[in-house]
Amino acid sequence: MIQDLGMMEKIVSLCKRRGFIYPSSEIYGGFSGFWDYGHYGAILKENIKCLWKQRFIFDREDMFVNDASIVMNPNVWEASGHVSTFTDPMEDGKQFNTMFKTSVGAGEESIVSYLRPETAQGIFTNFKNVIDSFHPKLPFGIAQVGKAFRNEISPRDFIFRSREFEQMEVEYFVREKDWEKHFQEWLEKMRKFGKEIGIKQIIELDVTPEDRAHYSKRTIDFEFDYPFGRKELWGLAYRTDFDLKAHSAKSGISLEYFNEETGDRLTPHVIEPSLGVDRTILAILLSSYTEDEIGGEPRIYLKLAKHIAPVRAAVFPLLKNKPELVSKARELFLNLKSQIPNLEFDDNGNIGKRYRRQDEIGTPFCITIDFDTLKDDTVTLRDRDTGEQKRIKVSDLKEAII
Repeated sequence: MIQDLGMMEKIVSLCKRRGFIYPSSEIYGGFSGFWDYGHYGAILKENIKCLWKQRFIFDREDMFVNDASIVMNPNVWEASGHVSTFTDPMEDGKQFNTMFKTSVGAGEESIVSYLRPETAQGIFTNFKNVIDSFHPKLPFGIAQVGKAFRNEISPRDFIFRSREFEQMEVEYFVREKDWEKHFQEWLEKMRKFGKEIGIKQIIELDVTPEDRAHYSKRTIDFEFDYPFGRKELWGLAYRTDFDLKAHSAKSGISLEYFNEETGDRLTPHVIEPSLGVDRTILAILLSSYTEDEIGGEPRIYLKLAKHIAPVRAAVFPLLKNKPELVSKARELFLNLKSQIPNLEFDDNGNIGKRYRRQDEIGTPFCITIDFDTLKDDTVTLRDRDTGEQKRIKVSDLKEAII
């Protein structure tokens, strides 16, 4: 792949200009490896997480939701192997543990713990609680969306490699004999999700045994051609029964599954689909970034899928200095706002500047109220991708946009 770092500059610039992503603590010169999501970026992120929850959790009948603490008993990270193996090499060859240390408690009674480097371990430590509370039948899964922290030696490439990031993960518990079937099911689900959110050309790589994590017997890396090279986007791993057995041995608490119908006990094996939210957002922005011409003038727009776009539709009065148009536009906006998610009212600048601004935000539709609206209750509906404009009745707007 030919690297195109100029594209990264365009994406970073658009994100800053249009309120998607800012450097953290920017007024103090920023802070390497940390980024703040602005208004549109936060909404885009939330839309992606909500869609992931719908597809990976709520569309199913065998899933439970978890929201574990960011700081956990340090024994968790000893049992999982993070304390001894979660390292990156430094330039002089000395291994550096990339977990963030923190102190819990005061004075001499304080203990060293860590900000979690992944969300998965909070799921494993709550496995017994889920069993005791809900008595699920195998197979079943526990899902979590949450922040994770890694003290990267060299954070880089915008939000691709940062020190604070967010994950969407499932730990799906199965019988050992059934793991290949369920592995394939989750593989298909991840493929469909990638298409639904508009990521172009995801490459799947079956990771070789020498490159897999110590707990995995099969891993597929979902990779994407970023401007700085082909890099990992998501992962699907067969973690075997490593985690539950490790935590059971360390804690002295049995994490076996008891089949109430047969009386059998077993330690389930685990399939883990893991998706990084920030890397997903970067891949979506890169996939949707488009430059073309309309009316002989160049433009930039984000070709975002409408169900994840931060603004579904923008409502304009043709002229902001005509009270009757502004009043009608506000009336329509307020009527539609309760029915259409993420509607926005925009009267800043002339109509051409509004179109360009909404294009860069990725807004699929623009609705313009003009003097004909006052006569026949029709509006102009503009399509983001084609620039095509058509007259449509106000009563048909919801169906056209949703």
